[in-house]
Amino acid sequence: MPDKPALLWQDRSITYAQLDERVTAGAGALQHLGIEAGDRVALMVGNTPAFVEAHFATLRAGGVVVPLNTGLTSTEVEHILRDSGAEVAVVTAPIASVVLRLVHQVPTLRHVVVVAGSNTPAPDGATGTWKQLREAGHAFSAVERSSDDLAALVYTSGTTGDPKGAMLTRANLAANQDQSLAGRFRIEQDDVVLLVLPLFHIYALNVGLGASIRVGATMLLVERFDPTSTIQEVVDHGVTIILGAPPMYVAWANTPGIEDVDLSRVRMAVSGAAPLPPQVLGRFQHQFGLPIWEGYGLTEAAPSVASNAMGEEPKPGSVGLPLPDLEIRLVGKDGDDVELGDPGEVWVRGPNVFQGYWNNDEATAEALTSDGWLRTGDIATQDDDGYLYLVDRRKDLIIVSGFNVYPREVERVIYRHPGVAECAVVGVPHPYTGEAVKAFIVPVAGEEVSEDEIAIYCRDSLARYKCPESVEIVTELPHTATGKVRRGELRAGAEA
Repeated sequence: MPDKPALLWQDRSITYAQLDERVTAGAGALQHLGIEAGDRVALMVGNTPAFVEAHFATLRAGGVVVPLNTGLTSTEVEHILRDSGAEVAVVTAPIASVVLRLVHQVPTLRHVVVVAGSNTPAPDGATGTWKQLREAGHAFSAVERSSDDLAALVYTSGTTGDPKGAMLTRANLAANQDQSLAGRFRIEQDDVVLLVLPLFHIYALNVGLGASIRVGATMLLVERFDPTSTIQEVVDHGVTIILGAPPMYVAWANTPGIEDVDLSRVRMAVSGAAPLPPQVLGRFQHQFGLPIWEGYGLTEAAPSVASNAMGEEPKPGSVGLPLPDLEIRLVGKDGDDVELGDPGEVWVRGPNVFQGYWNNDEATAEALTSDGWLRTGDIATQDDDGYLYLVDRRKDLIIVSGFNVYPREVERVIYRHPGVAECAVVGVPHPYTGEAVKAFIVPVAGEEVSEDEIAIYCRDSLARYKCPESVEIVTELPHTATGKVRRGELRAGAEA
């Protein structure tokens, strides 16, 4: 296996032997910079070999990885660097100036290492480039670490306040890799896995990168998703497993000529990080003969909780069956388990559940019960076969005249309209009913959809109080890097 390609990136191939050598050299470089067991190293890098090298070099040196979204603002970056106590930041060149300005504002931050081109010098104020440090020949001293030691601080999106650092141990990450690989999602050595979802997100980081490395598969790194160029890379590199999110499949399903693409070598398409509309699943399967195996997880569970890949076939609208070695409860407001078929908050307990939030005992107590149950904040139902169906996030619930409206229930109806490519539903203030339902619609390319048409369409399938009070046609919806719709941004814009 040493000569087997580990990473494919642009026109380059890096073998497992070369990657191992680079990781060891990188670990020596981090130790030279003063990184010791338990120290935090922030990574703000795209899907490049440098991210993979720095990630595993940090772990090999005994450090803790703090992956950051490359699209964060300076204020958000400062909060995470300060909160985590990061001592070294490895950052991509285009955003190096942002991090360098924070050196004097974050007391713990001593070194900024820049990922740049082979002949590009480090900017003023930086310790050096990642390549220079890795090739400097700094000796590496092996570090003994326990499976219970902290491996990563992964910050949540912060939709309800400042991002919180979820503490994941080496055992948490390894457990979820084993759980994810237990069903049909079996990555083998011969597989080529598409990694276009950002590696700073726990889904791509652990289910993609971690599990692939664990079995010795080849990973195709793509920095930016473009429906045409990315699908061509899938074909050119013989990708066998697509690790995706709903916006990718929506984009592909609406790309002209996509039905002529040969995806015969792809044996599995997986979706996570956000809800997959059943219509998109059906369209993709019709076009390519490939089912999309949807799953569900969250950062605090490292991240996978359930997957359709645990069953014989994917159930449209369901996120599948619980992973092995996981206990799941659906809990009502009274703290008791709900009746089968009734909605309840998903509670999870297992070896992949995180240890709590970094330096935030109050938030930890809200998320974890004394006997180890993780309160996810997600509302779901479960059918007779044990399949989970997400209803909504508890915080996204809309209350109209005292009645509960779950946005996803409304969205599922709207998605059935043939002219709708994407939609999102939020609650907005209303003087009489407290809140009202508002829908944002992205039409299918070339189709015309009116506000009245959508409103009338919903009346055939939804109770009146659940129907959109207003509809807005937009060209696109705001998403996080992994495909979740930024409902807070939509709400803020609607209320302005």
